[in-house]
Amino acid sequence: MRTASINRKTHETDIAVEVNLDGTGSYDVSTGIGFLDHMIEQFSRHSLIDITCKIAGDLHVDQHHTTEDSAIAIGQAIASAMGDKAGIGRYGDVHSPMDEALCRVSLDISGRPYFVWKAAFTQEKLGEFDTELVEHWFHSISQAVGITLHMELLYGTNNHHICEGLFKGFARAMRCAVELDPRKGGAIPSTKGILGQDTL
Repeated sequence: MRTASINRKTHETDIAVEVNLDGTGSYDVSTGIGFLDHMIEQFSRHSLIDITCKIAGDLHVDQHHTTEDSAIAIGQAIASAMGDKAGIGRYGDVHSPMDEALCRVSLDISGRPYFVWKAAFTQEKLGEFDTELVEHWFHSISQAVGITLHMELLYGTNNHHICEGLFKGFARAMRCAVELDPRKGGAIPSTKGILGQDTL
């Protein structure tokens, strides 16, 4: 089983994360931000990555540190669980519909983080969650895992649907990318024999 745990403590957050890449999509999430919990749960359920994420953050300041650090810790755990990335699918490309909204998520677990965001919200909050932090969550996890990540809202008007479509699309693309492909025979999916900075 490809599993990892991360314990990360700063003056801003105290986080404990566990992941299982070969899971069933079970989760136990408590960040102190209800909408963020809901989105991380969606990510777990649709990626089939089991996630435990417990955070005590400085929410008396704002939601930024807790949101950012949840993505960093989950990303670090996923990267650790993948190890040298031998046998993974590496790529994911998904169209994600939710009612009137349609999102596209394309990613490459290349070890070279790069983030492109083409989406926007028309309201500042979803529940108590600051919508500007959605982009930051994805940027942070792409850096932590080492993903080239492209996210785009093709069309849509409902802010909740847009956000959930992006998280579910990311989840489904990650499922494709982290799953082991038996045809690869455990080979690292790169002609260079490694995946990381400055490799293709």
